[in-house]
Amino acid sequence: MPIKTKRWNDPKEPDDGFRLLICRYRPRALKKELETWDKWEKNLGPSKDLHADFYGKHGEPIGWPEYRRRYLKEMKDQKDRIADLARRVAAGETITLLCSSACIDPERCHRTLLKKLIEEPKEA
Repeated sequence: MPIKTKRWNDPKEPDDGFRLLICRYRPRALKKELETWDKWEKNLGPSKDLHADFYGKHGEPIGWPEYRRRYLKEMKDQKDRIADLARRVAAGETITLLCSSACIDPERCHRTLLKKLIEEPKEA
């Protein structure tokens, strides 16, 4: 089954399957009953430092190549979670990875990087 990617506020579709929020931060001021995801895994999002560096909170913002490198390095610590998601997909479950509503370019988003890690698990 497929792995889909969306923003958390994109319309929910019947074929989304298990909707997993993978942001470091939960959307602000969103009431619990309005959540659009089944589970939140903040550790599958970028670390606080990486998030801050990408948005220039400590100086000049880092570019996509550096962000990509650092995010992939961080995900090495999440290999068990990623392997679990890969097993679920291999067993036929559809998983939709959800990111921030502000993230409009899926090609420059950690949700796409994580999708590739799940689809192509590497041996440890």
